[in-house]
Amino acid sequence: MTSTDDADHRPARAAGAGRSGSHPLDNPAYTSLTGPHAHFAERRGNAVRYPVDVSPFVALPDDPDAQDWADIATLVGPGAVVPLAGVGVPPPAGWEIVMRGEGVQLVDDGIAAAHDDEAIRLTAADVPEMLALVERTKPGPFLPRTIELGTYLGIRRQGKLIAMAGERLHPPGWTEISAVCTDADYRGEGLATRLVHAVAYGIRQRGDKPFLHAARDNTNAIRLYESLGFRLRRTATFQAARVPDDFIG
Repeated sequence: MTSTDDADHRPARAAGAGRSGSHPLDNPAYTSLTGPHAHFAERRGNAVRYPVDVSPFVALPDDPDAQDWADIATLVGPGAVVPLAGVGVPPPAGWEIVMRGEGVQLVDDGIAAAHDDEAIRLTAADVPEMLALVERTKPGPFLPRTIELGTYLGIRRQGKLIAMAGERLHPPGWTEISAVCTDADYRGEGLATRLVHAVAYGIRQRGDKPFLHAARDNTNAIRLYESLGFRLRRTATFQAARVPDDFIG
């Protein structure tokens, strides 16, 4: 559901706006929420976010001004933590940086995408098992409604969900592969590779290109993804900042 503050009449910037020649993947949460995922967007001015049970991502234009920062603070509330990706400037004075990490962004460079007969499409009925698998394997944020962002595929053995992967951010022309995880008892069987290939196949069938993110120090995962046909597009700093407790919108 889209949320709009009636008192805010500033025109929203187009997806990718803020830097001349900006690429949709430079600020993928923003270009998703102002593009293919606009139906999820909760908005105030140029600040956008996903519903809190869908994704933690909050997004600002590439080069936010003071009003943009005030809008995001009003949207999330005093004391809230704002994940910042694709924003190249520090937050205003009074905001506290609570997390900073280095990551990489990899894009399709000849993935051997293929349908997998064992990979089944997961539905809302599977969410409790998906949440349990994520809790065991820690691939990154996955919330009760994250499945609504795109197609999620899973592999079951003896009825138990043991591996999954799916789609998250959706900048124009691109779809992010995310939540790639395998139960510890079934690792080493190539299930993650098969699911990445299968999710990539679906993305390609729609005419989009797959991409994904990984922590910069997760060298094993990066080597795996490069062996599957991804190439490094860029490195990026991912950070989160806390809105001042005394902020008044």
